[in-house]
Amino acid sequence: MQMIVVSAAAIILFLISAIHVYWAFGGQWGGKAAVPQKEGGRPAFVPGPAPTFAVAFIVLAVGLLLLVQSGQLSLLDSNAFTRICCILCTAVFFLRAVGDFKYVGFFKTVKHSVFSRNDTWLYSPLCLYLAISFAIAVWGSA
Repeated sequence: MQMIVVSAAAIILFLISAIHVYWAFGGQWGGKAAVPQKEGGRPAFVPGPAPTFAVAFIVLAVGLLLLVQSGQLSLLDSNAFTRICCILCTAVFFLRAVGDFKYVGFFKTVKHSVFSRNDTWLYSPLCLYLAISFAIAVWGSA
């Protein structure tokens, strides 16, 4: 069961990375629903190609890290470094699910946009799932 949860999380992370590469190359699909909006419909920030590529790389690396820590990627052995990184990923994804109390997370106050609806029903639950997956990779392998 642990292997299925972790593998599914890694696949999701790889898909998210691929979507970010698509956006970095100028793709438009899903872009408006992926950025928080302020009141009035303006985006809270406008990501450029370089930061979007950086996010794609980081998400890809995090997916690989998850597979290494869980023992599903045999090229590298899990160690103290991968364990600490996975603990940090658990915290980051959990905090993202909780949110900033304004634009993102389960406890956001701005709830009028497409992003906020997607965040409530998809992004925040996904972040919680990813946090649980990283926790499983760390403590399930102990």
